[in-house]
Amino acid sequence: MPEPELRLAVQFASEAKDLPTRAQVRRWVAAALEHSAEITVRIVDADEAQALNTDYRRKDYVPNVLTFEYGEISPGVLGGDVVVCAPVVEREAREQGKPLKDHYAHMTVHGTLHLQGYDHIDPADADIMESREIAILKRFHIPNPYHS
Repeated sequence: MPEPELRLAVQFASEAKDLPTRAQVRRWVAAALEHSAEITVRIVDADEAQALNTDYRRKDYVPNVLTFEYGEISPGVLGGDVVVCAPVVEREAREQGKPLKDHYAHMTVHGTLHLQGYDHIDPADADIMESREIAILKRFHIPNPYHS
């Protein structure tokens, strides 16, 4: 089976320090990719994340990651956006005692899997999605994010 093709745009719309590099984001997305895709990963501050969450999901809080799936935008190519909220990722990493880079990797992989149809609403689906995340993150020597 050929490697999925990836067209990736990485946008930095946050004033946060210690953001991941474009190369890191590309590696994380590529590792989670099972289908060819055209993806934008946008790292934002809390106000933009909350506005997107309110406008598109009718949920009035600041999320750590949002995924916007556009389905198949050309034959065999998925399209979508992954929006990562820098202040929430920083806070969660600190609260969970995780390296910031590891948590950015997790949120990027998590959002990329959502874009491909993975979900975690149903417990059985959550087990599948979390298993994929754990396996992908292990390639980067990142410990299981669900293990306390």
